[in-house]
This record gives sequence, structure tokens and C-alpha cells, in this order.
Amino acid sequence: MEQTKEEFFHDFRQDLLVRAAANANFELSLFMEIVSEELVETGHTEDFELCHYRAHRGMRVDGYWFNDEGVLNLFVADFDSRNDLVYLTRMEVDAAFRRVANFFEASANKNLADELEITSPGYGLARQILDRKHTIRQINLFLLSERILSERIQDIPDTVMSGVPASHHIWDISRLHRQRISRSHKEPLDIDFERMFGKGIACLSAHLGADTYQSYLVVMPAEMLATLYEKFGARLLEQNVRTFLQARGNVNKGIRATILNEPTMFFAYNNGITATAQEVKTEITDSGVAITKIVDLQIVNGGQTTASLFHTRKRDKADISRIFVQMKLSVIDSQQSETIVPKISEYANTQNRVNAADFFSNHPFHVRMEDFSRRIWAPAQKGAQRETRWFYERARGQYADVQSKLTPSEQRRFKAAHPKHQMFTKTDLAKFENVWDEHPKWVNLGSQKNFAQYAARIGKEWEKSSDAFNEFYFKRSVARGLFFRAAERIVSAQPWYNGGYRANIVAYTLAVLGDITKRKQQSINFLGIWNAQSINSMFEIVIAIVSKEVNKEIVSPQPGISNVTEWCKKEACWTQIQEQTERIEMLLPPEFHDRLVSLDDQNTAMKDAKRMQKVDNGIEAQQKVLEISAEEWIRVFDMLNERKLLTPMEISILDIAKRIPAKLPSPKQSMVLLDILDKGRMEGIVSN
Repeated sequence: MEQTKEEFFHDFRQDLLVRAAANANFELSLFMEIVSEELVETGHTEDFELCHYRAHRGMRVDGYWFNDEGVLNLFVADFDSRNDLVYLTRMEVDAAFRRVANFFEASANKNLADELEITSPGYGLARQILDRKHTIRQINLFLLSERILSERIQDIPDTVMSGVPASHHIWDISRLHRQRISRSHKEPLDIDFERMFGKGIACLSAHLGADTYQSYLVVMPAEMLATLYEKFGARLLEQNVRTFLQARGNVNKGIRATILNEPTMFFAYNNGITATAQEVKTEITDSGVAITKIVDLQIVNGGQTTASLFHTRKRDKADISRIFVQMKLSVIDSQQSETIVPKISEYANTQNRVNAADFFSNHPFHVRMEDFSRRIWAPAQKGAQRETRWFYERARGQYADVQSKLTPSEQRRFKAAHPKHQMFTKTDLAKFENVWDEHPKWVNLGSQKNFAQYAARIGKEWEKSSDAFNEFYFKRSVARGLFFRAAERIVSAQPWYNGGYRANIVAYTLAVLGDITKRKQQSINFLGIWNAQSINSMFEIVIAIVSKEVNKEIVSPQPGISNVTEWCKKEACWTQIQEQTERIEMLLPPEFHDRLVSLDDQNTAMKDAKRMQKVDNGIEAQQKVLEISAEEWIRVFDMLNERKLLTPMEISILDIAKRIPAKLPSPKQSMVLLDILDKGRMEGIVSN
């Protein structure tokens, strides 16, 4: 049974209050973070930076994000921690947008930054707007509200702010509610080519009449593609592709060179793009079939081609009117899209140098972490009799989806076993790990770019040795998360903390602790933190000391850099802080090092866990092999052997498999048999 808006509002509010109490976070800040997560997930913004500024002169802003394409997203909140769900009127909407517009115009034209404290977040944003005002080509104003938008408000026309086009977007409780109950977790992007460009795009049908699948080969004018990207940005790209591009530059040098020097050869040289849609409308023209409208267009491969066309047209003033791009468009109905679209995206991206599968929620790494989180019980805390689990959400919305299938009493039992504050996502995991592995700059780049870096790193490490990702790794990750969240709470409570840059302070604080312990050939006892499910008072004291010193460093950037947030994204910031590590260490209590473990002891624990994971992998492989009948193994052997695709070793191991259950393959032999099955899948012999 689907939730009503009122029920959703009640649950949303209770969740916010619980999370705010657990993390010592301001409710307004947490509200902005929760809603911005939805916007990032759906591609409405690349990322989000908190920035609360309010003035009596009718100015307000609560967050922002600059992307690399000249787009500035400004966020303003309508939040008063209301107990009841009420309506948001047109007058209140106009007033909210006017306040954030006033902030932009005062920053761009009246040197607002000069009136603000240099250490305040408002100063940093105002200074960035002033410094970048000649490169800003588009402004998106977002009003995030805990109320319901009045039904009388149908549309808010675009405006111009200091000569820059500005569009207005409202995310109220109704829109959040629709978003949460949508299985696709995104609003469809519908393109009407006749309305936007005055004509459709030529295409050739490439399907055989299947009900659930249609396909078209399209010759897409580069001007159209670049314009679509300019208007819709990351929303045009399927989520995995958005994440994939975070780890790469926006403009591919080879693509750019072709655009500038050999535009007429672009179609021949470029691999083109792969896209999906839920529905396509066509019409017959004098020159053949043309697509006039696409419902829910998503580019699942070729995001770099798309972005490069836009950037080269914008930055280099390139003429792309003679360039055409080949596009393979697959039309998948909504019921099939959840399973088929990710596969199209994954398979289409496998030719990239950085394995795109690293970014997908169904990558074996994420599946294994999910498995650990569902079966490993965390020790009971402080006299409690009931153990709990840490719920790893490898796919967006899993925590809520699991509960939606339960009765009210089952939901209560589920929440007791899986408390909401013990749920963590892929981007949370990336923060916990990267910051402790001395990559604080990545964490400060924002959640999506940080996740992309983490995914690329883990992808390489998984290929090298998947056994390294074991129960110890999972428990250590949770312990790192406990430390991370404790640091957030402690920093917020410090007398010197003025409400800004908490994320930056926390990231560098933990990186400094990691640096100090590593230099001493020591480590935080993460397994001890896992067992206690909390950090001890000594570590709380240490966090308070280090964070204060880190704050002093980040608000004192190098000459020529005025924005603290931007400074924290630079390698030079981490270098400057590292130069103070020895001084900071001298401020720590002597007993700090007594609470640490030696790197040798930790490495021994890691090796033991790796060895155990290898055994577990073998047993798991053996179980999978035994689920397959001897007749099936005989069929696989005959077909692969006929094609001469088996090595002598594989033939001898298959001889054992053909005699199941009279003869059982060993765990090691079972690993080989699973590889043979993968070979069979590639040949079309074995189905998924």
C-alpha cells in the first residue's frame, strides 16, 4: 500500500530528527543534505556544498555548487521544523527566490564579500561568484521546502540575473514523495525535438517487432546533442555514466582534436553514443522515418563524446554544424528498464580503460559488502542485550524498499535490528575509506567525485586480489565510519566552530590522525572500535585537539586563494597541513599512542582475514558448482571442446564435474569451473 503525503512527511520528519540527534547536526543543515542527495542522485546537480547565509537586507542562501561547465546552482531552504504538513504559497515562493537572487547580485555587483568575515562560508561563496561572474553562463535556483507547493503554481518563468539566464526549481514534500516511490529514482527526461529544434532526427528501425524492446540507429546532429547537454546537463546521462565521468576530464583530447581539425571525419572516427528511452514517437517524412519525441532519454555510453562536443563549442567557439554522431537508441518499457538499462550501460562501457563495472551497484565488491552487512551482527552496546547490524545500501533506496514489503510489526523488528543511524551508502563508504587512506583532497571534491576515485581504486585492487575485501575490511570500514561520524559530532560541539566547513575539517582531521599513526608504524585499533561500537574518550579528546589545528590551517589558504572550500580541494592544502603534523602530534596526550596497535599486528590480522576469505570463496564456488547438474557440465564441455576453447587443465577438471555427485571438485577446482562458465557465457552457451 502506497504511502500518503502526510505519512511520508511524518516519516521524513522523524528520520530527520533521529539523524540530527545522532550526528549533533543542525536540522536545517541535515534537511539540505537529505534533499540534495536526491538531486545529486537524479542528476539535477553534480554535487552540493552547504553554505548558510542570512541577512536582514532580504538576502539568503543555504547551499551551492559550481560545475566545470559554467553552471552555478544556488539553493535556498524553506524549513522551520514544522510539525504539520502545510502549503507553500506563490508569494512565499517568490520571496524565497528573490532572497537568493539578491545574494547573487550583491555578490556579483556590490562586492558583498568585502562586508563578510573572511572565515565565513558566506564570504567564500560571495567571493567565488565575484571571481567567476564572467564565466557563469547559467544559474539554477533551487527552493527546497518541507511544505507542499500550492497547486495554483504551475510554472515559474526563467529570468535573467545580472545578464545570466536563471531557471527556477522547486523541490517540495510532494516532489520528494514522488521521487521516493519511483522505482527509477529519477524524473523522466522528455525531449520534444520538433518543439526544441523545429524538426525530428533521421533514424532507421533496427528491431524485429519485440514488444519489450525496440531499437533505432540515429544520425544525431552534433549541434542538437551539444544543445541538449547545455540545457539538461548531467540529467541527460545515466547515473553510472555521470559517476564514471567524475574520474575523467570533461574534454577528451582526441575528440577535441577531431572536432577542431577534421570535423567532417568525426562520424568515421568516433564510436558514437548509446542511449535508452522508455518511449519514442516517430513520423514519416519525405526523407524517411524521423524521431520527433523521446520519453526518458538517457545516454548510457558516450557521455564523454557528448560533453566534449559541448565544451569545444563553448570554449573553443568551434563550428560543429558539419558534425554528426551515430547513436544506438534502445527503447525499453518501464517494467523492463530497471534490469535491462543497467546491463546496457555496463556492457556498453566495458571497452573503457577504467573498468566501468567498478561504478555499478552490482559489482562483486558491492555485493560482497552487502552480504557482510546482512549476516554480520555488531556487538551489543553498553549493556544492551540485542545485537544489531550495519545495513549497507549498495543500491539507492534499499533500506526503504526492504521495509515496504513488511507488516508494521515486521518493520519494527527490522528497525530494531537495523537502526537507521547504522545504514550507510556507497558514497558514505567512499568517504570513510578515502579519508583514512590519506586521500582527503578526494573527499573534499564532493561525494560523487570522491566515490568515482574510490571506485576506480577499488576496481584495480579487486582485480589484483578480491580476497583483500573480507570480514576484517567490512568491520574496519564500519569502525572508520563510527570514527568519522563521531568527529562530525565533536567538531559541531567545539566553542571555536562557527557553523562552516565541518565536512572539510572532519576530512583533514582524520587524515592527520592517519598520517600520525602511519609515521609511527601504528594504527587506530579499528577492530577494538568495532567491538565497542564507539570510540573512547581519549579519541574524542584527540579529535577536538586536531580539528582545532586543522581549522586554523584551512582558513589560512595560500596567497591568491580566497575561498576555503576551493582551497580544501587542492593537493597544496593537504601538503600544508602535513607540514604541521609533527607540531600537532606534540599537542596530543602521551597516552594516545598507548591506545594504538602496531602496523605489524594489523597487517597480520589482515593477512589472516584474507586467507579466510580465500577459503570462503572456494567453499562458495564449490556450492555454486554443485548446484549445476552433471548433465549440464557435460553439455558445457561438449560445446566448448567442439570450439577448441578448453585448455588441458580445464578438460581434466571438467571430467570431474561430469561425474557430480559421485565425484566432487575441490574448492580450488570449483573456482576454475566458474571461470569456465564465464567463458561459456561469453560464447552464448551458458545463460545468466
